[in-house]
Amino acid sequence: MTRQAHHYRVGDATISCVREVLLANFTPATLFPDAPASELAEAVARVPPGSMDTSGEHALLSVHTWVVRDRGRTILVDTGAGNGKSRPFTPYFDHLETSFLADLAALGVKPEEVDYVLVTHLHVDHVGWNTRLDPASGRWVPTFPRARHVMSRVEYELYLDPAHQTGRHKTSHLVQKDSVTPIVEAGLADLIEIDGREHPAGFFFEPTPGHSAAHACIRFRSAGEEALFTGDLMHHPLQVLRPEWCSILDASEEAAPARRRVLEEAAERDLLLLTAHFPATSAGRVGRDGDGFAWAFA
Repeated sequence: MTRQAHHYRVGDATISCVREVLLANFTPATLFPDAPASELAEAVARVPPGSMDTSGEHALLSVHTWVVRDRGRTILVDTGAGNGKSRPFTPYFDHLETSFLADLAALGVKPEEVDYVLVTHLHVDHVGWNTRLDPASGRWVPTFPRARHVMSRVEYELYLDPAHQTGRHKTSHLVQKDSVTPIVEAGLADLIEIDGREHPAGFFFEPTPGHSAAHACIRFRSAGEEALFTGDLMHHPLQVLRPEWCSILDASEEAAPARRRVLEEAAERDLLLLTAHFPATSAGRVGRDGDGFAWAFA
């Protein structure tokens, strides 16, 4: 069964969200282990409907891809977790079987017609559909065989380095083998520095460190309008209310000042934020709430 997509207009572009999975694996206390219990309960009571599961005990996290149609191009931002991949250290992504490709087809997106895949960072739930298993050869091959895949050079080299093949990176090393290296070997990768430059036209990879080694938010401009793909700068609407809370998934506390900086701009400019893991529509806007912020799904 295909799932309903949400659609947005930014300048001359149409942007659609295609969901792969919706997770309810984390309680707020598990997701934000350093948050004081009393403050956490107060924040949970204030997040918009659709942010929590029906019990109110688990934070909902979406895994999805953004499809951008702009200037005659079809562009994907992040590609989810992928089907049939061995993920022993992240069991909620282990050997998935989802309708992702059928959902893309329902939008009129054929894999061979995708022009670009833009990657905010090289984690398990952002590059999985870069490849699919070819049953004839048993090899992982590019899902989008014409697309240029734009990704961080720093992260690619980090996860290839044997010195980083333990601890929190152990899943990322599996991901490199089946979802990233095949793209590089096929000559489809554009390995870039995350320094704000434009690549391709209309998309700017801006450094927002903390969640991963070279995490990027991707700013998109079309016909005088802007939106921001936030990647894992934020995982849940709770972090709009409390940007100082880093999730258990973040590599360092550098994420907090980067998050506040983006929220300040989003509130000041009424910027559309296209998130990587917020549930419901996954898109929204940030408003002021006293000296803090509030989230509204768009």
